[in-house]
Amino acid sequence: MPTESLTVHLVGDSTMSEKAADERPETGWGMPFADRFDDAVTVENYARNGRSTRTFLEQGRWEPVVRNLSEGDYVFVQFGHNDEVPTKEQHTTEENFVANLEKFVAETREHGGIPVLLTSIARREFDESGEPIDTHEVYAELTREVAQSRDVPLVDMDERSRALLRELGPDESKSLFNHLSPGDHPNYPDGVTDDTHFSEHGAARMADLVLDGVAELDLELAAHVARDDR
Repeated sequence: MPTESLTVHLVGDSTMSEKAADERPETGWGMPFADRFDDAVTVENYARNGRSTRTFLEQGRWEPVVRNLSEGDYVFVQFGHNDEVPTKEQHTTEENFVANLEKFVAETREHGGIPVLLTSIARREFDESGEPIDTHEVYAELTREVAQSRDVPLVDMDERSRALLRELGPDESKSLFNHLSPGDHPNYPDGVTDDTHFSEHGAARMADLVLDGVAELDLELAAHVARDDR
C-alpha cells in the first residue's frame, strides 16, 4: 500500500530552484513539480541558484536535508551546470563531483531515504543541422556512472530534454526558456535571452519529463502523481 505521507526533497541548482518575485517569469522546474501530487506528498525545494555539489555542501545546505529526512522520503539530486564550468568559482573537479554525489546517496540511505539522481537539463544550443548539442556530456555521464555503480534510480534529464529540443527545433524551443523582448516584463526591461533557465511553460514541460521518468522507474511516488491535461 502507498505510504500515508512522504516528502520529496529537491537538491540542486537554479534550473530546479524556486524563484523570487523579481526573477519571474524565470521558473525552476521544481515549482510546477511541487503542484503535481496528491495531498500525501510534500515537496521541499532546497535547490539554490548558482550552486554546485561542492558549494551546496560547503555552505551547509545539505545538513537540513538530512536532518529533515524521514523513512521512505525521496531525495532528488540534480547538479552539473555549475560543477562542470572550469571558469566558475563553483567548479567541482570530476573526482570530487563523483564523491559528492556518492555522499548524497549514502547519507540519504543512512537516514532511510530513497535517493534519485538526475542528469542536468540540456541548454538550448543547436548545431548547424538543427541537432541539439550535448552541452553536459562529461558530468552527465559521471552522474549516470554513479547511478549505475550505486544502484540508484536515474532520471536522465539530459537525454530527455535534448529529445524535446530536437522535437521542437531551434525556433519553437525558445518558448521553453526565459526569452523576452524589451518591454515584455518589468523585471527585464531590456529583454533577456537565456537558454539555460526556463519560462513558466518550459518549467512545466521539464517537470513533466521528470514525472515521466518517475513513472518509468516504477517508484512508489508515481502512485501519488495527479496528472493534468497539459
